[in-house]
Formats: sequence, structure tokens, C-alpha cells
Amino acid sequence: MARTQDDRQISRQQGVITLRSLLLLFTGGMLLLVLVAAASVSFDRFRDYMSGQLQGHARDGATAIGLSLSNAIDGRDPVASSSLIDAVFDSGRYLSVVYVNNQGEEVAGRETSLREVDVPGWFVALADLPLPVGEAEVVRGWSRLGKVRVVSHPGRAYEDLWVVTVRIVAGSALIGGLGLIGLFWMMTRLMRPLRAVEKQARALGKRDFRRRVDITSTRELNQVTHAMNQMADDLGRLFEGQAKLIQHLRKVNNEDSLTGLASRQAFEQRLKVEVESEERSAPGVLFLIQLEEFAQYNQSYGRDEADRLLVRIAGALNTFVHAHSDSFAGRMTGAGFAVFLPGVSRADGVIWCRQLVEELDGIYSDLSAPMDVSVHAGIAQAAETRKAGELMSAADEALRQAQMEEGSACHAADRDRPEHHDSEKWRIMIGEAITQGQMSLWMQPMISNGDNGVLFHQVFSRMRTEEGWIKAGIFVPMAERFGMIPDIDRWVLERSLALLHTEPDTRLALSLGMVSVASEAFRKELLEQLSAAGKERRRLQIGISEQAVHHHRTAVGLLVRGLNRLKVPVIVDRFGVGGVPFSYLRNLRFQALRIDNSFVHDIDSHDDNRFYLESVTTIAHSRGVRVYVTGVETAGEYAALQGVGIDGAMGYHLGRPFEAGISE
Repeated sequence: MARTQDDRQISRQQGVITLRSLLLLFTGGMLLLVLVAAASVSFDRFRDYMSGQLQGHARDGATAIGLSLSNAIDGRDPVASSSLIDAVFDSGRYLSVVYVNNQGEEVAGRETSLREVDVPGWFVALADLPLPVGEAEVVRGWSRLGKVRVVSHPGRAYEDLWVVTVRIVAGSALIGGLGLIGLFWMMTRLMRPLRAVEKQARALGKRDFRRRVDITSTRELNQVTHAMNQMADDLGRLFEGQAKLIQHLRKVNNEDSLTGLASRQAFEQRLKVEVESEERSAPGVLFLIQLEEFAQYNQSYGRDEADRLLVRIAGALNTFVHAHSDSFAGRMTGAGFAVFLPGVSRADGVIWCRQLVEELDGIYSDLSAPMDVSVHAGIAQAAETRKAGELMSAADEALRQAQMEEGSACHAADRDRPEHHDSEKWRIMIGEAITQGQMSLWMQPMISNGDNGVLFHQVFSRMRTEEGWIKAGIFVPMAERFGMIPDIDRWVLERSLALLHTEPDTRLALSLGMVSVASEAFRKELLEQLSAAGKERRRLQIGISEQAVHHHRTAVGLLVRGLNRLKVPVIVDRFGVGGVPFSYLRNLRFQALRIDNSFVHDIDSHDDNRFYLESVTTIAHSRGVRVYVTGVETAGEYAALQGVGIDGAMGYHLGRPFEAGISE
């Protein structure tokens, strides 16, 4: 929700004027003001000049006519006077020429109006040149006959003033345009570092510390870019320190320091969730494996060689676990190991256990020759009524039976217990469910830690069989092993998009299987479907397990970047059990983490897990990543989690799954 509000705020800020625009407006306005002022001054000065010219012209004309009437022509003769005035007036350079006697009576004269001026009328009204009157006396000897009044025609003055004004405006516009272009170019050059700093700041907001600003500009801007680069480097180093801290916490709490397998405590905690939790309880088999004569090997070859043997054994176990979806392994004692395979029948478990024991025996024998060594394993099957401790005891008893045999061997307990479905039966059941429409979409709410509202619903499939509904936690691991999980994920995606289309207020989240994430064809199909879904896709969150991040880093990177481009939120599923350094969040933009429920089970009495979750939550929030948890089944667990500061929680205590389209 916080990220959404930030995006809206940024969107609103995009309408605010930029610094470059503000500087251009201010500087351009000042330049325009200067040019207008200069043009106004030039216009006024030339107008005054033209007014003076009109006044001088009128005065000279009056003087010339007065002298002519006084000397060349008898000014007392009205006809001769009129002839002279007509000749002068017809030159077109005068607006009015009038000869009056001493009594003010007109003797002769011509006048015209201001018409046929080759300039716009509005310019004439704007310029409004004054019309000065030039006067001269007419005399004969010592006798004063009258006066001549002359008004020059301003048409030529208006035309000259118009031409000059047009040139001034054109010159000012040209200078102003060139000035603005130069100013725009200069401001663009100067603002380039600021734009780069803005992109860098946005990258920092998205926790991308790799972007740097290498553009140089003025000294002050160079100092700003240097400071931003320094801050990005410091934040990057800070994140690296945080990543190392959380990785260290993960190792201390969950991993055996030598082999990298789960520690005994972490293995038993996760086994307890898989076997006893109402949400995840599913059939499966437990292997307890023991390297015989390890103490003698340690004495004979030394501690370093013994450690190297254990690391080789752990590598083989990791390879085995990776080949069986959702299975996990741990180191129980010095040379004792455990493996749990969910959804596996006892018969299949015996076959795989023998193959694993044979491989481990080969490693052990090669390194211990000529010593006579062996590997033993005990197998026990999980059941709904069997607790984790009882399952461990049964497997331990089977291990003791195997140790009574000569050479490497494995022994299965509970031979009289009814078998679960074998691999071939599972393959047939899952295939029929997909092809015959025996799947159903189910939902479970993710509850907000703040107001107990529903943040979104997690969607998953359940399979209908003659035995009733089978939970995803039971058949999905088998579908992963058979490579059928992409078909199930496609089905869930199609139903989820249809649900989002019909319910515009609903938000959903779905988790992809590891095989789906690794498939290029599935990735392309997924991105195409989400792209075609329009804005509805933004109400869907895609979950990718941390194990997939660990084993398929390239494929996950391509998928996450594609989802980021479509603005589809991405969640890291089952966080904490993938064995991946926390630093992958620096290169991949995830919006949330979903903590594996093995850290949640009995957290109200498990201080180490609570401290680990507090650390993860603090660091994730500092990166802008939300934190969700699953598997909350008691009020005590939820109360402890609320104190940790998570963003949301899901589990049977907060809301049970329900079929889509059916009210909770």
C-alpha cells in the first residue's frame, strides 16, 4: 500500500513545472521584457523624430508660401494667391494650406482628410502623430496682408514609422528567438547532471545502488553529483553489510556450519511443520542415514579428511534433494543425516533410499579404502495420526534394524501400515484431474497486521478424487517430480485472471512451481497472458520460491524483469529455506517476502526464529520490501508475529481456505 501511495504522489508531481522550465520562463520573460522596453524606447524616439520632421516641414512650407505671396505674387490678389496655394497643395505633401487676411477671413486655401495611408488603421491610432501648424506672415512693403497656416501630411511619416517599427519588432523577435534557443541549449546542458541525479535518486528509491552520474557541468552541480555517487556507494556497502548479516543469521539458525545442510534443530522444526501442521500435513517418508565406522575413519585419517568426507556426503544429499521437489535434508549427529520426501509412498521411498545409500556407500568406500565401511538407513512413513517425534522414533528403530545387517542396507518400518499411492498412481490421478476438469480453485486470505483487513487472497488448486479433496501440499510435490506443474500453474493463472475480471475489487496472489519458473515456454506464455489482461494484472501477485531463485537464477531474472515491466508485483515464496544470499534482492526487484512457515510454527516459544524474523523484517522494510508469513495456526503465534512487525499473515487461525465463488 505504501508503494502504491508513493507512485500516486510521483504521478501527481509530474504536472508540476520543472526547474528548467521555470528558469527558461524567468530568463525568457526578462529577455522579452528587455526587448519590449528597447523596442518601445526606439519607437518613441523615432516617433518624436518624425513629429519634429513634420513640424519643420510645415514651418518651411508656410515660410516658402508666405515669401511667394509677399514678393513673387501680389498677396492682395485672391486669384493669384489661390493659384499658388493650389500648386503647392497638389504636391500631396500637405494636409492643409490656408491663407487668411488680418481679419481672420480665408482668402484662399485647400484641405484634405487623412486617408489612403498604406499602414494599418490600428497602427495610425497607436502612433497618433501630432499635426503641428506652421505659420508665416504675408506682407507687402511695410503693410501686413495676413497669415499662411500650413499642416504637413503625415502619411509618409506613418509609412516610415511603420517600416521602422516592423524592423524593430522583427529584429527583437529574431534576437529573442536566438536568445531563447541559446538559453534552452545552455539550460539543457546545465540540467543534464540534474536529470541524471533524478534518475539516480529514483534508482536509489528502488534500491538500485549501481547507477552513477558521470556527467560534468558547473562546479556546484559537479559537487552535487559527487555527493550522490558517494551516497549510492555508501548505501550499497550498507546493504552488503545487511545482506551478510542476514545470511549469517540464517546460517547460525538453520545450517550446519560444516556441510551447509539444515541443522538438527532446523530440520526437526521443518519436519514438525510438514507432519503436524494442519495446513501442510501430507504423507511422505523420512530417511535416517548413518555412516558406520566414522569414528574409526576420523582417527585413521584425521579431522580434515573426515570433514572432507562429510562435505562430499552432504553434496550428494543436496543433489538428491534437488531432484525431488520440496524435499529437504539435514545433519543430525556427527555422521548421521536425515532426509524427508513429502508425498512419497513407502514403496517408492525404499527404492530411492536404496539408490541413495548405494551412492553414499560408493563415496564413503572410495575415501576410506582399505577400511571396511558401510552406510545404513531407516525409513518411516508419515501419517495423519503420527507426530514428528513418533516418525523420528520409527525411522530410528528402522535404522537400528538396518545396522544389524552386514554391509550397507536400508530397512523400512511400518510394513503392516497401509500404503499411500505410488508414483504411477499419482501420475495417473494428476493427469486425469488436469484433463478431465477435476481441479478446483481455492482461496485463503492474507490478513493485514495493521487493521486485520484482507490484503489479498492466495489462490491454489485442489484435486477432486474418489477419496475427496486432496490439498495442493500433497499432490503438487508429485506434480513437480513428474514435470506436470506447468499445466497446473496455467490452469490456476487462467482461473485467477477470469476471477479478477469478474470481481474488480479482488486482489490475488499465486505461486509458481520450480519447473514452471525454469521453463522458457511457460515464461513467455505467462508474460503474454498477463500483458493481454490489461490493468487487471496489477491486482495479481506472482510468487517465486526461494529454491527456484537458488537453482534457476538466470530464468528467475528474466521472469522477474518481465513482470516488473508489466508492473506485476513479485513475491519471494518460502523465504528462508532456499539457501540463497539475501543480496539477490539488490539485483532483482521483488516487492515482498513470504516467510516459510517452518519459521512460524511455535514462534511464540522459539526465540531464535523470532529474532531471525525481526532481523529479516527490519532489513526488508529498509529496502521497501513487505514481509508476509504463512502457516499461522494459533493465537500465540499470531501475537508473537504482530510484535515482529510483519505486514501480513495467513494461516488456518486467521482464515481457512475456501473454494472460489463460495463465500467464506
